[in-house]
Amino acid sequence: MSNLVLVAVGGNALIRAGQKGTAQEQFENAVDTAAAVVRLLRAGHRVVLTHGNGPQVGAQLTRSELAAAHAYRLPLDCCVAGTQGEIGYVLQYAMWQMMQAEGLKIPVVSLITQVLVDAGDPAFQKPTKPIGPVYTREVAERYRDLFDWTIAEDPSGGFRRVVPSPEPVAIVELDAIKACVEKGFVVIAGGGGGVPVFNDHDITKGVEAVIDKDHTSAILARQLEADVFAISTDVDRVCLDFRKATRRPLDIITASECRRHLADGQFPAGSMGPKITAALKYLERGAGTAVITDHAHLVEAIQGRAGTRIVMDQEPLP
Repeated sequence: MSNLVLVAVGGNALIRAGQKGTAQEQFENAVDTAAAVVRLLRAGHRVVLTHGNGPQVGAQLTRSELAAAHAYRLPLDCCVAGTQGEIGYVLQYAMWQMMQAEGLKIPVVSLITQVLVDAGDPAFQKPTKPIGPVYTREVAERYRDLFDWTIAEDPSGGFRRVVPSPEPVAIVELDAIKACVEKGFVVIAGGGGGVPVFNDHDITKGVEAVIDKDHTSAILARQLEADVFAISTDVDRVCLDFRKATRRPLDIITASECRRHLADGQFPAGSMGPKITAALKYLERGAGTAVITDHAHLVEAIQGRAGTRIVMDQEPLP
């Protein structure tokens, strides 16, 4: 079969820096991702897409807050599921339109994806991920008492709700995703890291948490045995000494070198760290190549002509 590429689309794919994030802007920005997918399809690849959803979930929570007197509140897990559908549609629409123009007839499908997490994950004891709008102290304390929220002071002022960010354990819809890939479909799955779920047989409530999108993407890429795991971000290459005069862009690096630089603090937790960790998680399968780049160089990076390639230690460096 043709090579399978899993592309983890960054949060800047639909909402760029400085934009308001309107629906029209997101439709326009989706064209770049659609063009990259079409180029990959033309080159004979099969494609699975994952995506972030942070701004869209924030907008849904804000709408829910403002409409609370007139409509039911949306819990976080429903917002994650809702934005999977919303973003999936935007990307599907852009790809369908571009395929029509290119004469391609390849089905594109978005799958609402649940991801199993461990109820014993330490993240549930120490929520850290800020979500939703900024509140005054008075409102934040009222919601804390009313909804049993964890509240933290926001660095930019005010207070926000924080939720756990557990590690993904398994993709619930993996077999459905595999079936679509085997049929030759372009699949959009694992949006926003997936909807977190416990296997506790309690159907009365969901899990209000946020899973790192790149970590879920790594597990999915590994379980699908993808030939390439591509992470799209806002820089064209991974760098050592980032933001310093000694900055060194990396074209290719081994997994063991990544682990060493990670331990040395070269890849901070709030920046490149999760992407490097996700790439290493994918490479645990013992095969494949991970690439990290921006959306403008995505196709060239997957073809080995741009971006940063992370390879297994036994693979010779050029």
